[in-house]
Amino acid sequence: MMTTWKQALREGIVSGSMAALLSAGYLAWAGRQRGMPAAPLNAVSHWLFGRPALESDEASARYTLTGYLTHHCASIFWGVLHAKAWGAEPAHKEPLPALAGAAAASGIACFVDYQLTPRRLTPGFEHRLGKPELAKVYICFALGLAAGTLLMRRR
Repeated sequence: MMTTWKQALREGIVSGSMAALLSAGYLAWAGRQRGMPAAPLNAVSHWLFGRPALESDEASARYTLTGYLTHHCASIFWGVLHAKAWGAEPAHKEPLPALAGAAAASGIACFVDYQLTPRRLTPGFEHRLGKPELAKVYICFALGLAAGTLLMRRR
């Protein structure tokens, strides 16, 4: 049985949104630990606003909201791809397989973000956080994908 794109979109919106919320929450927390809670999300908007977004520490509609919306849309994109690739088998919607699939998707997203994506289109928060924090962003992302997958298994 293959997941249709319509099913993948439905699940991807849920799991991608969960991943966006958890990882953005961690981004704000990690930024707060450095005295600048909005900076990591501001940096995400660098694809549109360039260096000023990377350097902005204060919360604003221009950088923070744009950064969050960009992050959320990208998370849904990855959620849809994850649901399309992983969502067909009912066994994949059990806790351990769901977590394994989400971890794989998050790892692939990280690889694509930092190895295949042009510098102008990278997530941006790598400019404001260290590598251990970046790893935790992708762990939170995976946990969100898994949580969304588990939420959707009842449907």
